[in-house]
Amino acid sequence: MHVMSSLGIDIELAGDQGSIGKYRIIKKLGEGATSEVFLCHDDFHGRDVAVKRVRSSALSDAVDGPVYARFFAAEAALVGRLQHPNVVQIFDAVPDPVSPYVVMEYVPGTTLRSFCRADQLLPLELIVELSFKCAMALGYVYRQGLIHRDVKPANILAITNAQGVVTDVKITDFGSVLNLAAESTQVHQVGSLAYMAPEQIDGQVPDCRADIYGMGAVLYHLISGKPPFDAPSQAALMNLIYNQPAAPLSGLRAGVDEAVDAVVMRALAKAPNDRFPNWDEFAQALSSLISNHKVPRGHLQGVLDSERFNLLRSLDFFSQFGDVELWEVVHRAKWQRFSFGHALYRRGEEGRTFHIIAQGSVEVYRNTKRVALLGAGTSVGEMAYLAPSPELRRHSTDVVVTEPATTISFSPEAMQQLSPACRHLFDEAFIRVLVRRLHAAHEALAHPRRIM
Repeated sequence: MHVMSSLGIDIELAGDQGSIGKYRIIKKLGEGATSEVFLCHDDFHGRDVAVKRVRSSALSDAVDGPVYARFFAAEAALVGRLQHPNVVQIFDAVPDPVSPYVVMEYVPGTTLRSFCRADQLLPLELIVELSFKCAMALGYVYRQGLIHRDVKPANILAITNAQGVVTDVKITDFGSVLNLAAESTQVHQVGSLAYMAPEQIDGQVPDCRADIYGMGAVLYHLISGKPPFDAPSQAALMNLIYNQPAAPLSGLRAGVDEAVDAVVMRALAKAPNDRFPNWDEFAQALSSLISNHKVPRGHLQGVLDSERFNLLRSLDFFSQFGDVELWEVVHRAKWQRFSFGHALYRRGEEGRTFHIIAQGSVEVYRNTKRVALLGAGTSVGEMAYLAPSPELRRHSTDVVVTEPATTISFSPEAMQQLSPACRHLFDEAFIRVLVRRLHAAHEALAHPRRIM
């Protein structure tokens, strides 16, 4: 059986010159059997981009040429469609008759394939955290009606900080994507065999559980330094994928808790019905490994992005926010912890920030009289933040922490860094808060005894 691989590339090569369409070439990033990838500059938008150009020789192949053309068409159909912090954006696609190309967000660095070697393995807690982000991103992709079908380490870009430590990831290469809403004929039996679910190898029309299997195989490889199954031939490898369970991770790497093994093995179940039914359940299973201390915290002693994301999801203020907007809040907000007795605001002070209480509680005092007790999911300071003039931005109350609190705060400058969609959701949340408070004030005036 011929198993078609998509156009995944992560080989660093020498520079190049010239241009591809309107995109000025800076250097060649990599090449494969069917395409080349270049780092280019988009002069119109003032940004670097990655341009993946299909080789004309690949398209002219009598057998596989039509398949490669469909790979390009699948990716081209996603221009401007995927807007998620952990998914590479596709900016443009040009169906050049000789060498069509796709223009994507440029992410400097390497891929997770670099960390699949036994001598380059990432810390266990970081692997689980990055896998949570991948699961949330692929869940977003699935909600757009798409199944990636080629989830593998080489198709997950690793973002590093100045010290070279991996801090984030982005899913890339949608050449093999199955668009559930497309009416045109689509290619089946695509992907990379080592990470393909049994039903995918059979050519069945997959659902999200095939990608969940692929992510489980990636997780296995990152933890152990080897894929779940390996064999010298495709036939032997397929036999293992169909019939043999993967070796327990606890026997391949020290410190792997049986709970970690259970999550990975469920994702790798042979039958789709035995896997996690959806991405959200898989993501929450990964997150629970951290919250339940089933993986060592190691160097990640602070609050993790996954913990902040799940905390936001639980708060009433953010009940209308989607995953993409919640990730914006995770990355843009100022997260602070305050001890008992700390004054968030003092009467008469001018305020420009607001706080959303994530944990703990605060009391509001007017002229030394307590007028409100606010807990998790409520906001304080929004009136001064929203006020149109300095005079109205002066706080009329004292707001004091009565139970050690974690807050999420924003300044006007930080709010401007959010997307318009996210700012709009904040506006709607503020309106809901103000309506509830006006209703409570009305009840207090109309039924003072009931309130007391």
